[in-house]
Amino acid sequence: MNESKNLSKPERVQYIQQTLNELYPETPVPLDHFDAYSLLVAVLLSAQCTDARVNQITPALWQLADNPYDMAKVAVEDIKAIIRPCGLSPQKSKAISVLSQRLVNEFDGQVPADMAALESLPGVGHKTASVVMAQAFDVPAFPVDTHIHRLAQRWGLTSGKNVVQTEKDLKRLFPQDHWNKLHLQIIFYGREHCSARGCDGRVCGICRTCYPARKHPKKLHKP
Repeated sequence: MNESKNLSKPERVQYIQQTLNELYPETPVPLDHFDAYSLLVAVLLSAQCTDARVNQITPALWQLADNPYDMAKVAVEDIKAIIRPCGLSPQKSKAISVLSQRLVNEFDGQVPADMAALESLPGVGHKTASVVMAQAFDVPAFPVDTHIHRLAQRWGLTSGKNVVQTEKDLKRLFPQDHWNKLHLQIIFYGREHCSARGCDGRVCGICRTCYPARKHPKKLHKP
C-alpha cells in the first residue's frame, strides 16, 4: 500500500473497526450504575461533567435514594446539595425529582425501554435516551457525544454538521449489532488517543493510517 495515499471510506471503516476491537475488546460502561434507573440518572448528571466526577458523586445520591419511589419524595434542594459538583445542579436536581415522580406515576416505577418515552422525561435528550436503550436494555443505538462527533469527522465518516447527521452516517456505515459496543470504543479511543487537544487529525494512529496524505489540521464542525 502506498503510504502517502489516503484510505477509501470502506477501507477506513474496516480499519477503524478492527483497530478498536483490538484495543478495546471489552467495553465496560464508564458510569457506575446498578440498574436502568441509576444509569439514567448518572447519564443525566454527566452532561457537561466528566464520568469520573459523576462516579464520585452518585454513591452519596444513592444513599439518599436509589429508586424512583424514594427519590420522588426527596426535596429538590437536598438533591441539589449532593450533585452540585457536577454542574448545572439547579436544572439537574429538578429533572431528577420530576422524572422520578413521572416514573412512579406513569411507568409503575420502571424506566421504560422505549426511546420516545425516555425522551419525554425531563432532562433526557436523545443522546441520554440512546445510552440507556443501548446499555440498560441492549437495544441497538448509537449515542453521539462530542468525542464521537469529533472523531467521526477526523476519520472522514461524516460531514459532521451536527450530531444528528453524524449519528445517521455512523448507523449507515457500521453493522447494527456493533453499534452499542462501537460507540463506547470510540469514546475510549477519543479520550486516550485522539482528544480535542491531543490530535488535530494528523497525530493519533487511526488518523495517520486513514489520512497519511493529510497536510493540515482537520477543520471540525462543532455539535
